[in-house]
Amino acid sequence: MTTTRIAAEAKVSVGSLYQYLPDRDAIVDALAAGYFARLEATMADLVRAATAERWEDPVGVLIDTYAAIYRTEHGFRALWFGSSLTEQIRVADREHKRRMADGIRHILLALDLAHDDEALTHACHAAVLAADALAQEAFRRDPEGDPALLDEARTMLRGYLAGVTARYR
Repeated sequence: MTTTRIAAEAKVSVGSLYQYLPDRDAIVDALAAGYFARLEATMADLVRAATAERWEDPVGVLIDTYAAIYRTEHGFRALWFGSSLTEQIRVADREHKRRMADGIRHILLALDLAHDDEALTHACHAAVLAADALAQEAFRRDPEGDPALLDEARTMLRGYLAGVTARYR
């Protein structure tokens, strides 16, 4: 990821890019913030949908929704897999994953599959971390997401979340 390539993709000159962002790290940080915001907005939409609908397969809905984003957002994948992550992005990513886990928690509550407590918060965070690792590997293997590995992710997360939600019955 170079500033020349970023400028070319944005269809601006490198000089114009530097008028708004002081260096390459600031550019990468801004890109990451935009991607995190898009993923979190999608999660907010899913939470709203879960309050209005009854989902047969919440895990499938979540994995399919985010896999579709990863298929179309090549820049996101480049950032996600890149070695150019700044410390600021690493911190932002940890906070992003906590917000995503909170979204999962809200979905489980909206679907009346759990009761709100600290154990649910921890379980949702663990689910997000596992899903993220599996999705990264699936999209490293195949730009469309290795279907077999995404299926395994669905199976694993369904089993895990079934165990989590069983605690509340």
